[in-house]
Amino acid sequence: MYMNIDQIPSELFRFKAAGKEDKEEKIKAAPTFLQDAWRRLCKNKGAVSSMALLVIIIILAFSAPVLAPYNPNKQNVPYANLPPKIPGISINGLNGMTKLQGQWLDSYALSNVPDNQYYIFGTDEFGRDLLSRALYGTRISLTIAFIAAVLDLTIGVIYGLTSAIKGGKTDNIMQRILEILTGIPNLVLVVLMLLIFKPGILSIILALTISSWIPMARIVRGQALRLKNLEYVQSAIVLGSSQIRYAISHILPNIAGIVVVRAMFSIPSAIFFETFLSFIGVGMKIPNASLGTLLNSGYKMFRIHPYQMWIPSVILCVIMLAFNLFADGLRDAFDPKMKE
Repeated sequence: MYMNIDQIPSELFRFKAAGKEDKEEKIKAAPTFLQDAWRRLCKNKGAVSSMALLVIIIILAFSAPVLAPYNPNKQNVPYANLPPKIPGISINGLNGMTKLQGQWLDSYALSNVPDNQYYIFGTDEFGRDLLSRALYGTRISLTIAFIAAVLDLTIGVIYGLTSAIKGGKTDNIMQRILEILTGIPNLVLVVLMLLIFKPGILSIILALTISSWIPMARIVRGQALRLKNLEYVQSAIVLGSSQIRYAISHILPNIAGIVVVRAMFSIPSAIFFETFLSFIGVGMKIPNASLGTLLNSGYKMFRIHPYQMWIPSVILCVIMLAFNLFADGLRDAFDPKMKE
């Protein structure tokens, strides 16, 4: 039985005010892929904590010219090997006291250091401030790692996409080149590069770039070959889309998550490799500081002044752990199936 509209009471009608939206009728838009990934990332407390810690470390490192209390390369031999002294701390080992023959002695008083002068991380064998050198050294290590990661990302993605899209003989030749480069040990290749070029930031970046992009290229090629045969990509090809266009429009956005995660994992690897090269003496030039040169200087004095090695070691471990935890969180956020 149908009711005539004239029989409906007027009280049931409600007029909507102009310019006001009814909350009940508001339709929420579905979150995008990036919004959904960010939501999952924020739920990962370890990844969020690592991200915050990395932001703090990066800000401190790249603010070294402002924050460093002393010139990192200036030698002050009378103040050599002073232990850490933190204002307001009375714990032995952090208050300028050194244990000598079973007795705690005030190294700052013995070296005639003014009362208002502190070295929070102590000094090295040449009297250089370790806090200043740690800030500048971390900045150099992070700079090398970030540049190497960008080059790794750029070369690897372009090479992998080109190999997958061209296919045929081009793909075959490009993969044989990768196999030849993979057969050469990375360390031998890097050392040869550093022998050809003068030691420094540029030579380390070039040495890292030569071989670090190969895993990225293989990952991108494998993912691009998988996506290339899907229906929407084949439809774009049939409609006349050029290879560059459908690679950028259809393939690259769908592998962006994997590429970003791989790039994040390459940063701590580059930091560790730079540290290793500087530690064995083929990396940064002396007296410039990096985490590797600080470790190289610190291990020689480890038995007498262990803080000179512990400080850069802790910084390196914290950076490596934070980057790896953040990269794990990104991987889980972009691809939740990886958790299972």
